[in-house]
Amino acid sequence: MSLDSSLKAGGGLKRHRNVLTRPERIELLAKKDAFDKKQGDPLGLPKVGNRKLTTGKK
Repeated sequence: MSLDSSLKAGGGLKRHRNVLTRPERIELLAKKDAFDKKQGDPLGLPKVGNRKLTTGKK
């Protein structure tokens, strides 16, 4: 019996994730100058959209 590809171990998180971890959100906000790493409070961060853009099929 074969194992479904979504259940296979290894490779970590290769899929697209809509929910970002706090360090990932801080990095994105810092790039946009919306968060100061030295004085900013890491609690209560604004939501950050992480959309995967797909193009239409031909």
